[in-house]
Amino acid sequence: MSRILVAEDEPHILLLIQRKLESAGYEVIPSTNGEDAMKLALSDKPDLLLLDIMLPGCEGLEICRVVKATYGHQAPPVILLSALGQQIDVEAGMAAGADDYIIKPFSPRQLLERVQSALYG
Repeated sequence: MSRILVAEDEPHILLLIQRKLESAGYEVIPSTNGEDAMKLALSDKPDLLLLDIMLPGCEGLEICRVVKATYGHQAPPVILLSALGQQIDVEAGMAAGADDYIIKPFSPRQLLERVQSALYG
């Protein structure tokens, strides 16, 4: 069972994501702020990180950069979630090392497909 760290500060969005991923058989490690998400990403090394960009304490972009730099070629895939949908925002996310970028609002089915693609190719 793949373990997915989900960092999202909006409780209803976190719950929606958690339910969708758990119903698909994934173990979810929830976090509502960037500081905790950073600690969990570095101590637990989940199989995938699903990070909101705008998190209290530490932004998702910074978590992505640190995880990718720390683990190098063995870094888990990172999918960024954001309401920031301009091309410059997407480019900034990809420059930080993200493997994918999902713009809010998103469909739970689309999210699951992108997670599966990031994990299994």
